[in-house]
Amino acid sequence: MKITDITSHPLRCKIDQSFAYSQKWLEHRSALLVKVETDEGVSGWGECFCHDAWPALVALIDRVYKPLVIGQDPLAREVIWSLLYNWTRDYGQKGLTTAAISGIDIALWDIAGKVAGLPVSKLLGGNFTSRVEAYATGLYLTQRAIEDPMALQEEAVAYAEEGFKGIKMKVGFGLAADVRNVKLVRQAVGDSIKLMVDANHAYPPSVSIRLAQHLEHLGVFWFEEPVIPEDLDGYCEVRQATTVPIAGGEAEFTRYGFLQLLSRRCVDVVQPDLCICGGISEAKKIAALASAFGTQLVPHVWGTGIAIAAALHFIASLSSEPPSLNSEPSMLELDRTENAIRDGSSVGQLAAVDGYVAVPKGPGLGIDIDETFLEKYKVF
Repeated sequence: MKITDITSHPLRCKIDQSFAYSQKWLEHRSALLVKVETDEGVSGWGECFCHDAWPALVALIDRVYKPLVIGQDPLAREVIWSLLYNWTRDYGQKGLTTAAISGIDIALWDIAGKVAGLPVSKLLGGNFTSRVEAYATGLYLTQRAIEDPMALQEEAVAYAEEGFKGIKMKVGFGLAADVRNVKLVRQAVGDSIKLMVDANHAYPPSVSIRLAQHLEHLGVFWFEEPVIPEDLDGYCEVRQATTVPIAGGEAEFTRYGFLQLLSRRCVDVVQPDLCICGGISEAKKIAALASAFGTQLVPHVWGTGIAIAAALHFIASLSSEPPSLNSEPSMLELDRTENAIRDGSSVGQLAAVDGYVAVPKGPGLGIDIDETFLEKYKVF
C-alpha cells in the first residue's frame, strides 16, 4: 500500500453572534481538514488546529510535506512523522510545522484503523472506558454578556441542565470583571459542577496570582493558561502561589516542549491538542511523559468531528494519573459555541448524553466525512 495523494480542505463559515476570548473577537469559524489517499482505495482524515493561519499550512502541506509523503507506506506512521519533523527541524520545531504534521498523522491513524478493521483506541492499546466524560466549553464574552452579565448564568445553567458535570468559562477581561463573572456562574450552577476558567494567557504572573486568590474561594477546578506559554517561570510562580490547580499546554508542541512543561512542574493538568502538538503519534509520547511525572492529561479540543473523535480514542486509551481508586480520569473538551462546520462535516454520533460521549466503535476514527457538505464552506 502506498500514499497517492494528500488534499487540504480549508473551511470557513460566518457565525451569527460574534464572541471573544481574551485575545480577539471571532466572527467566523475556520478549520483545515487533511485527506490522505492510498493506491488501495483506503483514505484517512486528519485535522490541523490553526484558526485563520490555514493559508500557511495549506502551502506547507501541499508544497513541502506532500512531495515527501507521496509513495510512502501509510502504515509507517513513525517513519513518516520523523521524516517530516526532521525535514524542518532546524527552523520549525514548533507552531505551524507541527500543526501540519498533526493533520497528516491523524489521517494515517485513521487509515491504519480502517486497514486493520479496528478503532484507533484499540491500536493505541485498548480502551480503559467506552465513554468519556465531557465538559462544556463556552461562556465566552458576547455583546449580550457585556450588556447583561446575567446572560452568563443562563448559559451555564443550560449546560448543567443538558447533563454536563463540568463547564469551562473564559476570563482575561480585567480582574474585577473576571471575579464578578466567575462568581455569577458559580452561584448559578452550584458547588457540584466542576468549574474551570481559561485566561488564554491574558495576564502577567502578578495579576494571575491575584485572580487565583479569588478563584480559590470559588472552588475553581483549574485555572488554564494564566500566563503566556513561553513563560515557564511565570507558570511556576502562579502554581506555587495558589491552591487552584494550574492547567496549560494547548500552545505547546511535541515531546520536547512538554518535557520542559512537566519536568519544571509548571502545571497540574497538561493539555496537548492532538491537532497541533504533533498528532496522535506524538500525543502518545506526551502521555508517557505525563504518566512519568504523575500529571493528569486532559487534551485541548476545539475543532470538528475529526478532532473530537481523535481525542475520544486517545483519552479512552489513557489510564488515570496517578492510578488510584480516587484519581480523576481524563475528560473531553466539548466546544459548545456556534460552528456549522463542526456540526455538519462529520457523520457519526459525537454528541454528549448525560455528560458523556461514547468512543466511536467503527474502524479508524469511526466517523465519516461528508465531502459534499465541505464544498459549501471550502475557501478554495
